[in-house]
Amino acid sequence: MRHIPGAWRRTALGAGLIDPDGSARPTIFAEMSALAARTGAINLGQGFPDEDGPAEVLAAAREAIAHGVNQYPPGRGIRSLLEAIAEHQRRFYGLALDPERDVLVTAGATEALAAAILGLTDGPDDEVVVFEPYYDSYAACVALAGARLVTVPLRGEAFQPDLDELARAVTDRTRVILVNDPHNPTGAVFTPEVQAEIVRLAERHDAIIVTDEVYEHLVFDGLHVPIATLPGAWERTLTISSAGKTFSTTGWKIGWVSGPADLVDAVLAVKQYLTYVNGGPFQPAIALGLGLADDFFRGIAATLRAKRDLLGEGLRTAGFDVRVASGSYFTVADAAPLGATDAAEFCRSLPERAGVVAIPLTAFTTPARRAQYASLVRFAACKRFEVLEEAASRLASVRS
Repeated sequence: MRHIPGAWRRTALGAGLIDPDGSARPTIFAEMSALAARTGAINLGQGFPDEDGPAEVLAAAREAIAHGVNQYPPGRGIRSLLEAIAEHQRRFYGLALDPERDVLVTAGATEALAAAILGLTDGPDDEVVVFEPYYDSYAACVALAGARLVTVPLRGEAFQPDLDELARAVTDRTRVILVNDPHNPTGAVFTPEVQAEIVRLAERHDAIIVTDEVYEHLVFDGLHVPIATLPGAWERTLTISSAGKTFSTTGWKIGWVSGPADLVDAVLAVKQYLTYVNGGPFQPAIALGLGLADDFFRGIAATLRAKRDLLGEGLRTAGFDVRVASGSYFTVADAAPLGATDAAEFCRSLPERAGVVAIPLTAFTTPARRAQYASLVRFAACKRFEVLEEAASRLASVRS
């Protein structure tokens, strides 16, 4: 095989995508989605909805296209969306943002995360602390930046970190503490004690907190609390979110980052040389969506909670040990009662055995901690009720 030098290799290596022979392999999502297409299995692996979002949001995008909003938008984002994001943060969380200085529109949350990590780290002496299991792009971006990934395992039925382990992980070398809450892939919501400890440690070690809050409106008990609202957190916190999960528009890739102007400027310095801008006609549509009535936001959480419950009951009937998610699209189930010892092999066989695709939790871990999550499987509940009912019916055959 030809040797191709460059940063791509450490990026793929960081994401666990280099085979022993040195070749790069596809992500687990690409592998499992291809398996679903080949076998006709129901795809509960990748987290995207199978139905459209609010009609008025879709109509606003069509109207924008029809009226010529098809060229480059301003580099920071169109004014109406910047103002809508600032108003959203005030309305839901009491945060006062200057839409012209404290907000930046990005190509989804993934670009915001990449630009933040690339912009705030500066080589192998800088460390980024993440909670493990972690969304797979985190490790890839840290590796691309040439920084060092430090992981804190999530433990127990509720997937919470041990505060002593967290305190040991955060040091004066920590440049960024990356917090995904509600959490993908586990569905956890961090306790107030965990949030407070993150802020305390960031202050003590002069670290920046970067939060990934794309599931902010999909919390099932109580309300989402951004870390930026905690005492002492605002001045050192970048808050990242996106429209995709809230409005079922994952393909539009409209995200944003908000926080103190100097931190946002640091992200912008990198972001402007990644995509520059994106999604011109989708930006006014998301601006409209962020202004929808409270009933909409309460409704999407209630609907997904009902889907979580439906999926969970089907998994229990099939013999899985189910962890009840507190938020996000996902439910984690333990396949050990079904005899599974390797979640990856279990998931590769599941489409043929039951006609359902899922993702092994080990796809979101470092090799050193894979054994701690060896039999755990992630299922996506963000599908139509009838699809989840059919998936539950198919999964019943796993026990036989």
